[in-house]
This record gives sequence, C-alpha cells and structure tokens, in this order.
Amino acid sequence: MQEILVRRAVSDDKKYAEEICEEMYISSQERQTGIARRTPEYINEKIDAGKAVVAISADGEFAGFSYIESWGGKSFVANSGLIVAHKFRGLGLSRRIKEQTFKLSRTLFPDAKIFSITTGAAVMKMNYEFGFRPVPFIELTDDPDFWKGCEGCRHFDILKSHDYKMCICTGLLFDPKEHLEIHHPDEK
Repeated sequence: MQEILVRRAVSDDKKYAEEICEEMYISSQERQTGIARRTPEYINEKIDAGKAVVAISADGEFAGFSYIESWGGKSFVANSGLIVAHKFRGLGLSRRIKEQTFKLSRTLFPDAKIFSITTGAAVMKMNYEFGFRPVPFIELTDDPDFWKGCEGCRHFDILKSHDYKMCICTGLLFDPKEHLEIHHPDEK
C-alpha cells in the first residue's frame, strides 16, 4: 500500500479541483445521495482561504478532499464535501480526512459549533465518534447562504418544501461547550 499524505490544502492543490468536483458528482450518482454539486472555482476558493484538507498519494495522485465553511457570524462551521477517490477507498482514508478537517475547524474557529449534514451512514458513524450528535435542522445555522449551498442537491425540493427544517440528510452537531475538559484539582 502506498503512503497517502493528508494535510491542509495549499495553492498547488488547485490542480485537483476538476477531479474533486467530478469525484463528488460521480459518487452522488452512484449512491443516489444528496451531495450538492460544487464547481472548481468554489473548491479553489476553499483552498485559497486555507479551509480545505486534501489527501495526496506518494506519486502525486488526488486521493481525497474535504472543506470547511463558517456561517452565522462564525458561530457555526460546516464540515463538508468529504470525498475519497474510488481507487483509494477501503483504506480508512475518509476517517483521516475527517480528523484533519475537524482539527482545522477547531483551530480556525475554536468556539464555533461544528456541523455536518449527510445521508451516509459511514459519515454519521465517524461524526458520532468525534463527539457529534444528531440534531434537528433548527439547531443548525439559520444563515440562508448555507442553505443556498444545498440547491445543487437532488433532494433540494424536499428541503425547500419543509421550509429548510427537514430533508433526507441527518444534521449532526459538535458543540465545544458540551466537550469541556475537566481537570482534577491535583493535576497541574
């Protein structure tokens, strides 16, 4: 098995933007899930802003990707677009990407609530392991710009018909206030 590096994306990684978008689209079609369509320009914006994580094989192949975005005056952060290229699936790479995306979210926005919406059982399981809990959409950001991002999803009509309060996706939330470290008085 070749080595795969998972790290914060840099400008040079924009060369993978088309491939990332295509992988997202193909995966949504195969799974018949609600992955919203993204453009290479959108992916490049996330990379330029330092809000993306990429996985690259030792020989320079794109292996996976994820990004974050802040909403509601930076009080909410979405972990989005987690994708692993077909060739690299089954290696535990999605968990490594998710972990780096989560760490990046906590670094850039330490007080923000982190959320994810997904139809994927594997993503739900990973989020749960990171301390996320399932929540109704009303507990997620009410920023209308976030919900505009769902317009490229095949299930957008369901979301819209339910006034952005319910869809096929499950909302998952990590609230840092629920995960405060408790130190014993004798510890230094």
